[in-house]
Amino acid sequence: MSAPTLERPAAHDTVRVAIVDDHESVQLGLRAAFADDGFDVVETAATVDELINGLHGREVDVTVLDLSLGDGSSVTENVKRVQAAGSAVLVHSIADRVALVREALAAGAAGVIPKSAATKTVIAAAATVARGDVLNNLEWATAIDADRDFAKAQLGRREREILHLYASGLPLKLAAEQLGIGYSTAREYLDRIRVKYVEVGRPAPTKVDLLRRAVEDGILPGLDVDGDGR
Repeated sequence: MSAPTLERPAAHDTVRVAIVDDHESVQLGLRAAFADDGFDVVETAATVDELINGLHGREVDVTVLDLSLGDGSSVTENVKRVQAAGSAVLVHSIADRVALVREALAAGAAGVIPKSAATKTVIAAAATVARGDVLNNLEWATAIDADRDFAKAQLGRREREILHLYASGLPLKLAAEQLGIGYSTAREYLDRIRVKYVEVGRPAPTKVDLLRRAVEDGILPGLDVDGDGR
């Protein structure tokens, strides 16, 4: 059976949210805040096992997931299981767990929001992730910049240019035309980019994944963590 397709809500739809945190006070606080803001709080749970069992097939657009849960489960496993259930993942964590944040992002989490953030900021971040957008914020940049083990794919200049244009939203044909190269050449560059990301353990099979990698590596504006002066 193929993995479920994540269908994000239209702007007029009620966003369906789940909360996974092993602190009851956090669960209750987030539940109340999301409900007050018009979200549909589908489920709250202390573990991902509890979440999956409690959903009974119900759909969720975004899951607010704490990184360190009391059941000893791994970050990668938790992120991937939530995604397999059809939900995007917003990491909700204290700021000093850099390695775990990096692991969650590498597993496919769409963004990071610190537990110190204002409730309205958490809600706005959840809405962004529910739309299928990548959350571009300081916490993400800091987590990546601070963890020197977060390997970058060694992309050439042309590959970075293609990734920049394509991940920004241009169809590959238009990106090729803008760079003055053929479509087949642009496709070869894109295939090579994907291979390189696989080689460093950061696969990017979809366009959204490529956007995430471009943001992580500073190829798109706002998160230029390597300061190479492009």
